[in-house]
Amino acid sequence: MTMTMGNPKLLSPVEIRQFLKASEGIDFAAADRAGVYRWIEETLQRYRYSRQSKEARGVLREFLVKMTGLSVPQVTRLIGQYLHTGQVREKEYERHGFARQYRPDDIVLLAGVDTAHGRLSGPATQRILQREWEVFGNPEFERLAGISVSHLYNLRQTSSYRRRSLVMGRTNPTTVAIGERRRPDPQGRAGYIRIDTVHQPERDGEKSVYHINAIDEVTQWEVLGCVPKISEHYLIPVLKTMLQQFPFRIHGFHSDNGSEYVNEPTATLLEKLRVEFTKSRPRRSNDNALVETKNGAVVRKNIGYQWLPPSHANDVHAFYQEWFNPYVNYHRPSGFATVTTDAQRQDQESL
Repeated sequence: MTMTMGNPKLLSPVEIRQFLKASEGIDFAAADRAGVYRWIEETLQRYRYSRQSKEARGVLREFLVKMTGLSVPQVTRLIGQYLHTGQVREKEYERHGFARQYRPDDIVLLAGVDTAHGRLSGPATQRILQREWEVFGNPEFERLAGISVSHLYNLRQTSSYRRRSLVMGRTNPTTVAIGERRRPDPQGRAGYIRIDTVHQPERDGEKSVYHINAIDEVTQWEVLGCVPKISEHYLIPVLKTMLQQFPFRIHGFHSDNGSEYVNEPTATLLEKLRVEFTKSRPRRSNDNALVETKNGAVVRKNIGYQWLPPSHANDVHAFYQEWFNPYVNYHRPSGFATVTTDAQRQDQESL
């Protein structure tokens, strides 16, 4: 039951007992803590609590507990506060904190050191700060000379440090155990194919079909396929049909580092066929340059750049198998460079 407190007439101890007995089973509660404290203070003042007998004090305490809804220990503590100070007040919250040892200019100094040295590890940076003060006597490093490694990392997380520190680093590559990073070496033998995916432009946010282009490095035999999506579900069956269209045994399979080829299902397929799986090396754009040139000279030149609905991927793939692949390999002239190595082991190309 929520009540609104006022200042009724003073009740005698007998009247207070009668009220407490009549209100058994009824609980009162007040929503405003500050108002409750203020009412308790005014009630204790009006009843001159400090001058009451022990028995009257006990009755008055029960009355305060009943009217405020507070517990007996809470009311007892507030009465003790009133007797000590003459007031009943809420205790103000005081946040306890540690004194700051390092000032903003220390953080700026640390950011400058990290920028100059490329943000070394914590122990290495700690040693630099220590030597700046103990060996070289720079007074601005006096406080930072005694910093711990853990607190050094704490300062590096502050917004002041991040605004002033800029350390550039190379992206660490993610190692994938599928395929070997090297350029294939067919040694004049057929069966070492290069493969790549040719993307078509989107239209209204909808993807187009994907062309799969595979070409043998030595004979220039080229086979194309088409999938609606470059996922394993669509790609693996198309790869099987494409590999079957080569008139010789496949010994090598080379791709870039795209996830459509560098995955477990493709690796399992090639392992079953006993085909060597290689992939392009970083910063070696020529590793897969042969198929990249055929993407423009064959796919783009004949198919174009227009958007093709993914629902037509099967029709495009059938067109490649029945008509386009025979045309490319039997009727379309294809010139390519022949690489020879001279006595000084320098590669020379000729058409």
